[in-house]
Amino acid sequence: MDNFNAVKWKAGMLTLLDQRKLPKESIYLDYDDVKKVADAITDMVVRGAPAIGIAAAYGVVLGARKAYADHGNDWRDHIESDLQYLAEARPTAVNLHWAIKVMREYFSDIENDPEAILLAAAKKIHQDDIDANHEMGRLGASLIQPNSQVVTHCNAGALATGGYGTALGVIRSAYKNGLIDHVYSSETRPWLQGARLTSWELQQDHIPVSLVIESAVSTLMYAGKIQWLIVGSDRITANGDVANKIGTYSHAVSAKYHGVKVMVVAPVSTIDMTLETGQDIPIEHRDLAEITDIQGIKIAPENIHAINPAFDITPAELIDVIVTEKGIIEQPNIEKIRSLYA
Repeated sequence: MDNFNAVKWKAGMLTLLDQRKLPKESIYLDYDDVKKVADAITDMVVRGAPAIGIAAAYGVVLGARKAYADHGNDWRDHIESDLQYLAEARPTAVNLHWAIKVMREYFSDIENDPEAILLAAAKKIHQDDIDANHEMGRLGASLIQPNSQVVTHCNAGALATGGYGTALGVIRSAYKNGLIDHVYSSETRPWLQGARLTSWELQQDHIPVSLVIESAVSTLMYAGKIQWLIVGSDRITANGDVANKIGTYSHAVSAKYHGVKVMVVAPVSTIDMTLETGQDIPIEHRDLAEITDIQGIKIAPENIHAINPAFDITPAELIDVIVTEKGIIEQPNIEKIRSLYA
């Protein structure tokens, strides 16, 4: 886990690990333009809600640098179009908008060149995320019994965050404490984050992992092999509904039927108190070629109608615990979410 970082600030530029190339290649790309950062978020160079938020924060630094170089003290008036473009990079992950909002709060206190102040703010967002991941790892691991086997969906590890991970942070901590014997990584179609990223991350830490196709997860639960479903989140609404990678909802339904506990691990910045329920969350629909083609090879009939939602909503009643850096919410509901958020 310490051998790679999804997001870095290096030599005055944002450096991103190109997650489209993993696990075959570890390629880092450098960015010095905020719109190119936005494109990198849209194109999945960087993904995972916390990592997207961190990249966006550094993107604001780059945008302010250019606006100040071009327009001097009028930079605030000229950065707005760039910030709007950045905000539209991915619609579902609330950390993107949260990070831009936090960075914008510093604007009024800046008298001249904004870069130093904004860079310090972005680095704080980055470090705070890493610290939060470790705390969530500690809290989540405290709920897991010895000799447990768990399944996770998508990638909520160091690659999706500032470092260590949310769901994988819990798994890392629990494994280190001798509580988890084995991890099953759900492959996560169509981008295969579980196959390409989570399996790779766990291998780097020498944590026993088996890759499994989505449709086999219920079979593992039926056989009594799974004690916990542990996932991250891209947005949590005020009532505790959770938006996460498509396929999470069906896994949670299977878990409820088979008596498997469901843990959602996410920082407080992922909670969106402006939305009452999951029905209010905008769901990103992506290019249909992601499901009709594999690596440029068409696998579906020509002109087939298809749908490609990138996320689904897991209702709060299917979730046993939400783990945040501020505490654990058992059987989440609107009162408990409000209490923790306050």
